[in-house]
Amino acid sequence: MLLRFTKMHGLGNDFVVIDLITQRYHLREEDIARLGDRHFGIGFDQLLLVEQPQNPDVDFQYRIFNCDGNEVEQCGNGARCFAKYVIDKKLTGKNTITVETSSGVIELSLTEDQQIRVNMGPPILQPSNSPFTIASDEQAPSYSIEANHQVLSIGSVSMGNPHCTLVVKSIATADVETLGPALESHSRFPQQVNAGFMEIINRNTIKLRVYERGAGETLACGTGACAAVVTGILQGLLDHHVSVELPGGQLQIQWQGEGHPVMMTGPATTVFEGKVHI
Repeated sequence: MLLRFTKMHGLGNDFVVIDLITQRYHLREEDIARLGDRHFGIGFDQLLLVEQPQNPDVDFQYRIFNCDGNEVEQCGNGARCFAKYVIDKKLTGKNTITVETSSGVIELSLTEDQQIRVNMGPPILQPSNSPFTIASDEQAPSYSIEANHQVLSIGSVSMGNPHCTLVVKSIATADVETLGPALESHSRFPQQVNAGFMEIINRNTIKLRVYERGAGETLACGTGACAAVVTGILQGLLDHHVSVELPGGQLQIQWQGEGHPVMMTGPATTVFEGKVHI
């Protein structure tokens, strides 16, 4: 069968988007892994599926799969690409849509300057809900964890998917290549974790690198940017509106504090379209 697809990226975090509303197919884990192979397939960080919602009060269902074929709960850069895709393809006539994900409903809006603004919902701050195992005497917002024979101070936040963030002097010299996978598979994160390395420039600007579970280091991670800013605000290091400089570009993150949603604004870009035989 031939499936139509669109290749997109959000700040270099790249996606293949497949519309399963106007075309029908059940993608298996091995299909997704084959498509995600950058040598023998199309290649992507994540596959995004556009589906009919199960909830009649929302516009679409949004499903996300890593390049290894495993489904994940949330992807901020993917959400922006999802919004641009359904608007460009005229699957909706709205400039603001609601979509259901496996971690809840989020709202996506097209701004006047063609950026995509995403209401990511309130962050999950309780470690057990991330999930992250802590000792009874550990207190938020910082936790100690041992990885690669080092004791690190991290923040733990879920944006529908689990994140840990540590502050580093420089992202250029941060040990992302070895600490990233060590944290990703750490036993205290039973569902693994996305590891963020945050360099604070000032109270309104950070630089960030993210090692994503199931994908490795990517050029940008939207939920990682949200989690890093939330962590920095909780630790008293950042103000409520922060520019996040990622290897692939810049995102604007706003958070007014506990109980409020995290708002993320940034670009989404279409690269090319094609058909692939499954």
